[in-house]
Amino acid sequence: MNPKVDFYFTKAKNWQQEVTLLRDIMLGCGLDEELKWGVPCYTIGKSNIVLIHVFKEYCALLFFKGALLNDAHGILVQQTENVQSARQLRFINTKQIEDLRPVIKSYVFEAVEVEKAGLKVELKTTADFTVPEEFQNKLNQHPGLETAFAALIPGRQKAYYLHFAAPKQAKTREARIEKWMPQILIGKGLNDL
Repeated sequence: MNPKVDFYFTKAKNWQQEVTLLRDIMLGCGLDEELKWGVPCYTIGKSNIVLIHVFKEYCALLFFKGALLNDAHGILVQQTENVQSARQLRFINTKQIEDLRPVIKSYVFEAVEVEKAGLKVELKTTADFTVPEEFQNKLNQHPGLETAFAALIPGRQKAYYLHFAAPKQAKTREARIEKWMPQILIGKGLNDL
């Protein structure tokens, strides 16, 4: 138990019993407890294995390399279609956690073995993402934009692709692209202020 993490379990309002139970299970699996991203994170060596986090309608364990787990019980959830590696086990009460305790532990032990084996999730490259037509048109019209975009690191490129492709209406996609073109031209990503 890491005292730096204790506050997380006392501040939880809706899920305090559930996250405390999950903590006990994680610590019982021989994992180290750290505070990362403001939440309890369980590690082996310097490798992240699983973290506990809460949402309005559920609390969850998030397995960093969950996509590589067998998921024999079919209970892992991909949060959104853009999440490539992580998978969640979601819970709505302590009974569900207790009933799944052996399964939870088996998933944790499998995640540790995945990490020890050095397995990696094959992530999509920037080339695997679809370039929204409206953005491709802007790139074709503005060679400086194309050069600036190509100079961005792949993570920033992916973020722009996803952001530009998200709206259903072409007019909204075009407005987003126009808004962010100056940021791209100065070499900044979506989250760079």
